[in-house]
Amino acid sequence: MSSPQIQSYGCNNSLDQPLSTLPSWKIKLLYDGQCPLCLREVNFLKKRDASRGLVAFVDIAVDDYNPQADGGVDYETAMGRIHAVLPDGTLVKNVEVFRRIYEILGMGWVYAATSLPVIGAIANFLYGIWADWRLFLTGRPDLATIVRERSSRQACKTQSRCRLMDEDD
Repeated sequence: MSSPQIQSYGCNNSLDQPLSTLPSWKIKLLYDGQCPLCLREVNFLKKRDASRGLVAFVDIAVDDYNPQADGGVDYETAMGRIHAVLPDGTLVKNVEVFRRIYEILGMGWVYAATSLPVIGAIANFLYGIWADWRLFLTGRPDLATIVRERSSRQACKTQSRCRLMDEDD
């Protein structure tokens, strides 16, 4: 007896998967676990999820973050703007991430107005300003520095030994 098949239509065209391979989560949130304000929001969302597993939380700040497992969103891109992955592999970003998560958790009214074109455009514009200044406002280095330091740590892990780099190198 074969597994039941479902067909999903979206921006990924059609996708045939046995029901047993579909994830139990409704959305996978990619978040920066080193951002104190981001963590505050994530902790709030985890409480609202109440271990139902509706939202899968993926900390992109861990050194073993795997873009291939998370919609192909590389670390630098994920650090620049919030992203989420839907069960069919569709990527969403910016304010749409918040709107979808809040809808899934039964609080859709919080971001409902952002589905209106004008309000959505304004919300995304304001979110873009926040995203551009997020690292500075939370006392962290700029994105280029964070990416460079992460790359150095990852390269170091793949070698049997590492050396400290002088600033002149």
